[in-house]
Amino acid sequence: MTIAGKISGLVFLITAVLGVIATGFTAVREFHAERELVLDRTMALVSSLSDLPADVYFDNQRGLEKSLDGLLEPAPVSYVVLYDASGDVLSLRSRPGAAPLEPPSFDTLRGSYGPTEITQLFLDGMLEAPDLGLLSAALNPDSILHLTLPVFSALNPLVENYSLSDFGEAAIRTDTAASLHVIGYLQVAVSPRAILLGVMPVVGPTAALSALLVLLSTWLTLRVTRRITGPLARIARMADEIASGRLEKTVQVEGSGEVREIANILNGIISGLTSYKTRMDVDHQLLSMKVEERTSQLTLRNEELNQAVLEVTETKDRLRQMAYYDSLTALPNRRLFTEQLDLLLRLSKRNGEMLALLFLDLDNFKRINDSLGHSAGDLLLREVGNRLSGCVRDSDVVAHYVDTGPRIDVSRLGGDEFTVVLNQIDCPESAGKVAQRLLAALSQPMVIGGHELVVTPSIGIALAPRDAENVDGLLKAADTAMYHAKAAGKNHCLFYHSDMDAAGVDRLELEADLRRALERDEFRLHYQPQVDTRNGTVVGAEALVRWEHPEKGMIPPFRFIPVMEEMGLIGALGDWVLREACRQMKEFEAAGLALPKVAVNVSALQFNANFIRNVKEILEETGLAPSMLELELTEGVVMDDGNAAVHALAELKEIGVSLSVDDFGTGYSSLSYLSRFPLDELKIDRSFVIELDKSENDASLVVAIIAMARSMKLRLVAEGVETREQYHFLTENGAYVIQGYLFSKPVSAKELRPLLAPWHFMEQIQDMAKELAQEQRRGLSAAS
Repeated sequence: MTIAGKISGLVFLITAVLGVIATGFTAVREFHAERELVLDRTMALVSSLSDLPADVYFDNQRGLEKSLDGLLEPAPVSYVVLYDASGDVLSLRSRPGAAPLEPPSFDTLRGSYGPTEITQLFLDGMLEAPDLGLLSAALNPDSILHLTLPVFSALNPLVENYSLSDFGEAAIRTDTAASLHVIGYLQVAVSPRAILLGVMPVVGPTAALSALLVLLSTWLTLRVTRRITGPLARIARMADEIASGRLEKTVQVEGSGEVREIANILNGIISGLTSYKTRMDVDHQLLSMKVEERTSQLTLRNEELNQAVLEVTETKDRLRQMAYYDSLTALPNRRLFTEQLDLLLRLSKRNGEMLALLFLDLDNFKRINDSLGHSAGDLLLREVGNRLSGCVRDSDVVAHYVDTGPRIDVSRLGGDEFTVVLNQIDCPESAGKVAQRLLAALSQPMVIGGHELVVTPSIGIALAPRDAENVDGLLKAADTAMYHAKAAGKNHCLFYHSDMDAAGVDRLELEADLRRALERDEFRLHYQPQVDTRNGTVVGAEALVRWEHPEKGMIPPFRFIPVMEEMGLIGALGDWVLREACRQMKEFEAAGLALPKVAVNVSALQFNANFIRNVKEILEETGLAPSMLELELTEGVVMDDGNAAVHALAELKEIGVSLSVDDFGTGYSSLSYLSRFPLDELKIDRSFVIELDKSENDASLVVAIIAMARSMKLRLVAEGVETREQYHFLTENGAYVIQGYLFSKPVSAKELRPLLAPWHFMEQIQDMAKELAQEQRRGLSAAS
């Protein structure tokens, strides 16, 4: 609010208060004057009623009503009541058109007053006595001023038989004034509200005049103050605009000399500030340019720093990934597995819970890796990792893995070794169920590099804290159980138990002895002759390796060949067998012994890209004619990779060696594939030969194999022949070359020498033919 407004408001307030006081004073004065005038007039009217005592004495209602109606002449009088001397109502008259009223009781009106006293009693509608004044009259519209006057008679009203003339004479006499008698009472009800309304014509002009004076005073004050404060207000606005920086030009202000002087000072300030602001704007622009330059530089540095932080973070993540995860399968590696398993073992021990470790090793992985190459092996391992992760449910492993730390439910320790950790299992059977699920998942064929492969695992299961309470002990127990599962036939799972420890020690000793066996030349070759039953001559011999342990004696192949395959030593052993067989053949040749060929078994793990080169080198080294060497390959080796096998066998045929399929009929050979291979010989597996006289199916299968070999123009050898019945069945159906204990067990080179004499087995063959003829004759005699 401006100064003029404040001064005008103050003047308005003062004049308004004075106007209200003047109006109030006038109203109060007029109200009291009018009230006294009404009362005096009423009392004068009562005094003028000379006939009233006679009308009371004679109970003249018409005269009473006339007298009372005359008292209603003053406007403020609401009603009039006439009482007798004892207080009984004689007559009540109210203003015409007014609502009938109930007057107060006579006792309320007179109370303790004397019989001759004139009383004034101010009562509201609740018969309570408020203040008798202007404010009460305005606030209590139903309040009444009750004026009670005694009615005097010159005659004693108690005396009877007065006449009207007696009252007239008494009124004329002057000696009766001292002996007046109270004959009744008049109650005149005067309305203060009506008195107030009566004085309003006088109070109204006063109030209007006061209001006019208030407005005139306010207007004059506002006019004068604006004339005085107008220049000051402009100066104040100038100061405000200078302070806010909005005023840049000088302003001319009209007013007194002091005001103009102040305006000149402010205009000088404006000029100085304008010049200063111009300089500040220039400085600010220069500073903004500098700040923008520095900001750009800082932004660039911040981006470089963020990029560096990002690179460090990515490098850190990569290093952690490299340190804790397998690069091939993205599974946790041995380091992360060891750290997390140690933590889980401590938590399980503290909480009294069971934990299971499943140790998986893939069966014959090295053969696949060597046959198809390392890239195929890597793809196989990656697929195995995916299958293991996919078939281990969250419910099998989730428990108290530490917060959001890495999980090690499936890990790769290296090579073809995987682990599965099952935390908080309720019983050992739960681990067994998961192991069976893993076996089923991996038993499904997988296509690697266009080849459909089936890889089976061997699984060892160890439980904590039953089997071990630390990482090394639990891992050793699971590994031991895995080796026993592999020894039990592969594609199998076993729980660890303490009896396996002794076998584990034996296995370690066996591995250690095998590593030294090649160096110490402890392996020996035995030969089992292949006899042509048509002339009794040995037409070939199969070279079979034996291990002559310096302490344990002769150890059969089934005990150490699988171990050497797992250890990766089968290649070196195969090369030794091939070289030793070729060398021995050269000795037989030098001694003049007739042995047309020697058959050497080739392991699936040997049959790789280097095998053909090794064969060439050994033949050149020993000087043996390639036609005297026969290589026996299993169906699995031939069929694993058809196209590659065709090329490899073709190269071997170019060298000049003979090719034979060993254990024919036990695998999954396809005749269409088999016809593409440059084979020279089929060998009927001993498992069919043994069951010839017991199984019609096996007998029929052998007959079919013989017929197929004839149709394909392949030589045929039946191995594992031990009885004469087997011999007769085979020879009668066209399998003439026999290998088995019926003729000779595998013998050393020295023991083989006499067996190589021409027709050495002819006598035995003739004896078996004679026995067969005799049996047939006895059968015919018995039948006749």
